Amino acid sequence: MSSPPGHVTQLLLAWGDGDRAALEGLVPVVYGELRRIAGRYLRRERLDHTLQPTALVHEAYLKLIDQQRARWENRAQFFGVAAQLMRRVLVDHAREHAAAKRGGGVRPVTLLDAAGALPARGIDVLALDEALARLTALYPEQGRLVELRFFGGLTIEETGEVLGLSPATVKRQWATARAWLLANLERETKS
Repeated sequence: MSSPPGHVTQLLLAWGDGDRAALEGLVPVVYGELRRIAGRYLRRERLDHTLQPTALVHEAYLKLIDQQRARWENRAQFFGVAAQLMRRVLVDHAREHAAAKRGGGVRPVTLLDAAGALPARGIDVLALDEALARLTALYPEQGRLVELRFFGGLTIEETGEVLGLSPATVKRQWATARAWLLANLERETKS
């Protein structure tokens, strides 16, 4: 992440204490990183997606500033929440799109290719969201980990910082969660 960690954390803490000026100072510092996260999300979407990274950032920003009770601890937590909000925006957008087309044009999901990497395109956001909700119901920590890593683009270390886990534990749980999602999504596409 490109913005200075200490500066972002100070601004987040000040914002959490009610300093509106801190929020105004925070936006220009984190905007580039938020656009990078939004761009990563949208690269996984269908080619004819109507949302652009700027619009996704702005939608998430509106939701972020409504986080009245948030107690910001650090930048990794902030970017994790931002990623979660972007995911919600995309899921809502996908639901509207699917409703408009009555379910047509939905692509099957392939979460992992043969090498175990995440795909660049063709993610059915609704199917992934439903599978992630099932995973989170069974294993809340793994669901949050997938959200931070896959959607938020956080590193192993940053994810561990947000979740209070060691990097080795994050790696193990990430591998387990990906395998669970892959099996679950493949089962859904065959039904």
